[in-house]
Amino acid sequence: MIDGNSAPADMPCPVETIIDGDAYVACISAASIIAKVERDRMMTALCAQYPGYAFARHKGYGTPEHQRALAELGPSPIHRRSFKPVRLAAGQAA
Repeated sequence: MIDGNSAPADMPCPVETIIDGDAYVACISAASIIAKVERDRMMTALCAQYPGYAFARHKGYGTPEHQRALAELGPSPIHRRSFKPVRLAAGQAA
């Protein structure tokens, strides 16, 4: 089961997509919470590697503080280039 309306094409097993699955399916809700906690831990650890971005405070969400860091420092190697503000900060076309 995947939360959303699309699944990766290369899944090695059958997949069921469920829109708003985290609101309706307990195991998707639990997986979402676990993923967020782990991501927050990773962002806190990455803060030491990339201190100018204050990842420990905003966890990489598009807060004004994060936007300022992107504008001043440009994207770090861990920033997703598929995210429009990161592409713009990198000087790439929107």
